[in-house]
Amino acid sequence: MQTSFTYQPSSIGTPVASTRLLSLDAFRGITVAGMILVNNPGDWGHIYAPLEHAHWHGWTPTDLIFPFFLFIVGVSITYALGGERERGGGKGVVQKIVKRSITLFLLGLFLNFFPKFDISTVRVMGVLQRIALVYLVCSLIFLRTSPRQQGWLLAILLIGYWLLLTVVPVPGVGYPNLEPESNFAAWVDRTILTPAHVYKPAKVWDPEGLISTIPAIGTGLVGLLTGRWLRSNRDATEKVAWLFAVGCLVTLGGLIWDGFFPINKALWTSSYVLLAGGLAMLGLALCYWFIDVQAGGATGRQRWAMPFVAFGVNAITVFFLSGLIPRIMSLIKVAQPDGSEVNLRDYLYRTFIAPPFTDPKNASLAGALTFVLIWFGILWWMWKKRVIVKV
Repeated sequence: MQTSFTYQPSSIGTPVASTRLLSLDAFRGITVAGMILVNNPGDWGHIYAPLEHAHWHGWTPTDLIFPFFLFIVGVSITYALGGERERGGGKGVVQKIVKRSITLFLLGLFLNFFPKFDISTVRVMGVLQRIALVYLVCSLIFLRTSPRQQGWLLAILLIGYWLLLTVVPVPGVGYPNLEPESNFAAWVDRTILTPAHVYKPAKVWDPEGLISTIPAIGTGLVGLLTGRWLRSNRDATEKVAWLFAVGCLVTLGGLIWDGFFPINKALWTSSYVLLAGGLAMLGLALCYWFIDVQAGGATGRQRWAMPFVAFGVNAITVFFLSGLIPRIMSLIKVAQPDGSEVNLRDYLYRTFIAPPFTDPKNASLAGALTFVLIWFGILWWMWKKRVIVKV
């Protein structure tokens, strides 16, 4: 990682300055702020339902955050690599893409290693690892294929994944199914990764596992196609109108497909790809209309979006550190009057945040919001100083 004092963010989540969309920065910032909010409640035992993931089939607003980010990665690739594609996308570009992907994967692996650094039980996959793989594959696809080919590839991935999970018998089970521990994706995870290296609460499968990364690439492809549309020479009003229309149709397609291939984040089902992709298109269309089109570049009219931009331009940095710092705090012990010890994170929450609240869910939400506000202060300072940490 390196620190830059000029505005030219990484292509992983942020377009280069010359072709930057402020609305894309803001939409990314909203997504990352939401990610920090749901990942850092004050008390994991008391969370409002919309801030939790669906138990299995179905979805909540929280289930949309990760696919929104992968969608944004796809959109950003078209801005960051658009010029390189026109120049043929040579070996040097591919090397940079591979290097960034490896760096992201290793950052995610480090989070999984910390603090035990036990290679025998470390989780191999994770959020940053999936972002790395989606970025790698979608970048190479963008450099070597046309929008039409990308559309066909998206269809093949989604239909193929649907057939894989609903038609192919699961070894050791004998029939296809979508149950948590006996579906085909879970079988691949525990066969290749082994139970020692998957998500510990799930025990024998991983929500960011190997097979489910295939449709996650489809989410990135939805972003690629959206980015190609936004970079076209069409009128801005026409762009927004079509984004809204297509976004509604894609969302509807996901809801219809849900009837026979349930929306499921853990499996990253094809219906989930369409639902989240369609809603992401609608969200970006709104941001694009209000920030880039209606504001017309007027700084004063765009000021409301700047807090989200501050989150968006350092998205990977804040996600990584917001996961690392609470783990460090949990290692620091604070002695209590009764002789017991609590970790620093719990001590701060119980001492300064929870006491004013009678409802533990409100206290837990206040803890999460406090964490987001602290990061906003840090990121706002970085934004003002034009400090961009690139991966």
